[in-house]
Amino acid sequence: MTIQALIFDCDGTLVDSMYAHYVAWRDVLAAHGMVLNEQRFYSFSGTPSRRVIPMLAEEQGVTIDFERANEAKEHAFLDSIHLLNSIEPVVQIAEQNRGKLKMAVASGGVRHLVHRQLEQINIFDWFETIVTSEDTERHKPDPDVFLEAARRLGVAPSACRVYEDGEPGIEAARRAGMDCVDIREIV
Repeated sequence: MTIQALIFDCDGTLVDSMYAHYVAWRDVLAAHGMVLNEQRFYSFSGTPSRRVIPMLAEEQGVTIDFERANEAKEHAFLDSIHLLNSIEPVVQIAEQNRGKLKMAVASGGVRHLVHRQLEQINIFDWFETIVTSEDTERHKPDPDVFLEAARRLGVAPSACRVYEDGEPGIEAARRAGMDCVDIREIV
């Protein structure tokens, strides 16, 4: 089937934001007596923090009020959002297909942070829909976020191409029956 829609992850795919997310979480968790390994953090790319952070706290035997910690992390992240840049090879793909194919963002991030990042790199209005962690019950590596994006675009999953930077997202695209480009091979 011919590709009719492009679906992009946000963090680490369109926006070079993963290190900023890591630093914000690292600093907030350190205040709670937790250690956050950078490579392990990246291995959860695309998985919502509300799933990852409580799991890491339990592993380290720490009790954490996730909502308060998450609020502190979001403030720290937003304080540095002006430093974020686009991932140019991927943004160029979106720009080249703008107005030619339907396009969506499908992210494990929370809506207001995803929107702010897309606004920061001036591409927010390029997408017909933006699906975030609030829009699905299950998250990457489950395919729900991509399937919801395809549904909103009115395109069959098999006619969608996903751009992703992390293993959970690549697995989610595979489970959705979508073509997937691992952007780590093009940047």
